[in-house]
Amino acid sequence: MAIGFIGGSGIYDALPLRNTREVDIDTPFGKPSAPLTVGEFGDTGREVAFVPRHGVDHEYSPTTLPYRANIFALKKLGVTHVIASNAVGSLREDLPPQTLVLPDQIYDRTKHRDLTFFDEDVVVHQQFAEPYCAELNGILAEAAESATDADVVRGGTYVCIEGPQFSTRAESEFYRSQGWDVIGMTTIPEAKLAREAELAYATITGVTDYDVWKEDSEVSLEEVLENAAANETAIKETVEAAIRALPADHECDCHSALAGTVNTPDEAIPASTKDALEPLLGEYVD
Repeated sequence: MAIGFIGGSGIYDALPLRNTREVDIDTPFGKPSAPLTVGEFGDTGREVAFVPRHGVDHEYSPTTLPYRANIFALKKLGVTHVIASNAVGSLREDLPPQTLVLPDQIYDRTKHRDLTFFDEDVVVHQQFAEPYCAELNGILAEAAESATDADVVRGGTYVCIEGPQFSTRAESEFYRSQGWDVIGMTTIPEAKLAREAELAYATITGVTDYDVWKEDSEVSLEEVLENAAANETAIKETVEAAIRALPADHECDCHSALAGTVNTPDEAIPASTKDALEPLLGEYVD
């Protein structure tokens, strides 16, 4: 299997890989955020493909970054499992900056993003009740607990806002009142697209701030970047440990997620669409 790693804010370079190469991939949805760095991970013999989510120089905002191209490129490369990282704000007093949180739920508050690969000529109704791969999530959590000194929290709801602005105080208080745990800007539509691409996908989030709900707290870019840098080592240690722990023959329901979800009759799907989306649909259309 090949493993994808999507680095969020504060993580702009790949894991320690050998025999690396840059792969420039075209997709029906444009170019990825940057050419993918592909190499062998340590002595495992496993191939890892790295994508800096926001681009090499953080040139893409949470709204404009090419989510579909990033996920499609990983699928096209033969990736089967994707580990992502996200910088997030905390909505709980007991989740201070530099805590690692492994969310298992998402609340989508985005407004201006392409949420599916299948918005033209073919309709797919994908189940998404459990937005992250539970098995990969568990492996990540165990890796974080064993490989780092950071405080690690399993589970929680990630509320994903549009950005690039931070929340108003009223919004932040509302999110807290719902019992949600962390707030960020990038897990949607990434998690939805990964499911459509039949990739096992989970994320490790690093808390950088208390958003704006906390008294005397006013989230700033300076604070976010400072704590994101502090979280970088723990996140990379977690990802490295998770890659080593992931069984070489791991399969889960994520890898057949499109089965039974294509609503458009095969004969009604244009050949050009089938060709363009072959890495995604090839098993399910003639």
